[in-house]
Amino acid sequence: MQAATESKTGLISRSPRELAWRRFRANRIGIPAAVASMSIAVVAIFAPVIAWVINVNPNDRDGSAITDRGQTIGRFGGMSWDHPLGVEPGIGYDLLARLMYGARISFMVAVITTFTTIAIGLMIGIISGYYRGRVDSVFGRLTDFLLAFPSFFMIIALSEPMIDRIERSGIARGNAARIFYLIVILSFFGWTYFSRIIRSQVLSLRERDYVIAARALGASNRRIIFKEMLPNLWTPVIVYVSLALPGYLAAEAVFSYLGIGVQPPAATWGLIIADSTKYILNEPTYFFIPALSLILVVLSFNLLGDAIRDALDPKSEQN
Repeated sequence: MQAATESKTGLISRSPRELAWRRFRANRIGIPAAVASMSIAVVAIFAPVIAWVINVNPNDRDGSAITDRGQTIGRFGGMSWDHPLGVEPGIGYDLLARLMYGARISFMVAVITTFTTIAIGLMIGIISGYYRGRVDSVFGRLTDFLLAFPSFFMIIALSEPMIDRIERSGIARGNAARIFYLIVILSFFGWTYFSRIIRSQVLSLRERDYVIAARALGASNRRIIFKEMLPNLWTPVIVYVSLALPGYLAAEAVFSYLGIGVQPPAATWGLIIADSTKYILNEPTYFFIPALSLILVVLSFNLLGDAIRDALDPKSEQN
């Protein structure tokens, strides 16, 4: 980070990066949200290590923690030192281990989908905004067409035939095919919003003095795009990442809940919540723990995205 310098007038000049960091630190929600988001990501990445340290396994059935009728033994869903968050009724799987391993799948889908939509949206947005004219018109109509599509219902309707086609083609099988389908279909419908944002930014940037000067000096379109424009587009990219990631986490949970995503014996948060609805009256903790976990994750990343957006805004009142 570039250090602040003091001018002859006694005023301290700070780089845009320093000013953004100061605004982010001044945000009372930004730092806690960043810590919570990073902690959740670390737990998802190192789930096998954490599960080994605390001696839990998502596939080990503890018959001593449930009765013959499948009810948990003990209060709050069978919480104990051996099972910190209790066990799954009817099966006896450790709930904490299932949540940690389920987070790995959810984060994998969300991260890959987020960066895929960014890559597609960034490319199409830059091309549309920079070249304008007929190119912009073609991509604009394509974007309008996809935005008008009822994507949620299309994802549900196309799930079985597309997953079957993926398995027959040999690309992936079983849950891997379902994960591949979710990533592809969410990316296909998800890039449109980000493309519109980038297009509007590029339309503004192409009229800036430094771009006009580069064009007058004979710079190629490739150099103008990659050297002059792209470095000035990282702010919306960073903000979009922080806001899109929790959205895709929630989307994966919803589609797994509806039976489109990963299927048992693997675990995702959507599957756990779907299974918990059968026991919501007798074992309410089994429902509320995964549901509140999903709310906490989405809320943390959304608050982090808001804090980053405010920090990168030069017109922010926090200086």
